Amino acid sequence: MAASFVEEPEAGPRSKRAAILTAAVDCFGETGFEATKWSTVAERVGIGQTALYHYFESKTHCLLTIMRLELQRSHDKFTEATAGVDDPVDALRSAVGAAYDVSDQEVLQMRILHNHMDLLSGTRKSKREEAERVAARQLVQVVERDWTNLLVRGMSQGAFPLRDAQLLGASVLGLIVSVWRWYRPSGPTPLSEISDLIEDACVRVVAM
Repeated sequence: MAASFVEEPEAGPRSKRAAILTAAVDCFGETGFEATKWSTVAERVGIGQTALYHYFESKTHCLLTIMRLELQRSHDKFTEATAGVDDPVDALRSAVGAAYDVSDQEVLQMRILHNHMDLLSGTRKSKREEAERVAARQLVQVVERDWTNLLVRGMSQGAFPLRDAQLLGASVLGLIVSVWRWYRPSGPTPLSEISDLIEDACVRVVAM
């Protein structure tokens, strides 16, 4: 399934869109979406609050855009990590490793995404919000399909036992993304250690 296309605005040299998204990720990720005032995002960018509406019609519109962009980034990373990897176990390990090959900013983006997944289930009244919601929802399905297809390939090659690939893929993906609810870059456990642990766990779950 191809995700709905959302036309990205022209990013001219004077565009503040990227700066607004970065500031919003920082605010939503650190303080929480509900607790963040829209005016605080404007202050971080150094613009007036009314200027925000040139780029996003609401704080929710900005949130949905962040979620859609993060889903697209995750899909692209998966595709890059597994392309040309013939061995299913190696492909699985590569996909899991790629999921944790992220910057501190991307950690915040993942946290925001998975803290607000419920936002994708209900129709939005605003056309622009709804366009972002639909595109993000379809990207969720694409990401789930990516993992299911990886497992189907492994089963067809005899590397993994035959089971419900869709259910198993959802379980593996759930294990991977659960980390973003509690992981903090400033915490005692480095992300590389977590990545190794989850990678081994996923292989055991899939190949046992």
